[in-house]
Amino acid sequence: MLLRAIIAGLVVAAVSQIADRYPRLGALLLTLPIVSIVAFVAVWWKDQDLATVSKLSRETLVLVPLGLPLFIPLAISQRLGLGFWGAFALGLILASTTIGLWFAFGPKLEN
Repeated sequence: MLLRAIIAGLVVAAVSQIADRYPRLGALLLTLPIVSIVAFVAVWWKDQDLATVSKLSRETLVLVPLGLPLFIPLAISQRLGLGFWGAFALGLILASTTIGLWFAFGPKLEN
């Protein structure tokens, strides 16, 4: 678990440093599912249970698009006259709403 936390922290630090100088490259790095790859490998190594990896993958396929509204207010914040924290908060509200609605009303996967 400590190794996973270190890897995730390193990814965040690297992306933030790169994004300061090269926003497009920073965005590219954010789109790479580095943390997901590490998580899938860690789940596999723990129990070597493909059913668990498969369920995790299916849930991820649904939840990633539902989290994308986070970026909308940030992307158009200048047009909306919002500062960073306002746009960020609005994005969190939008993403939390879409994900929350999915958990409340979406189909339930078997455990």
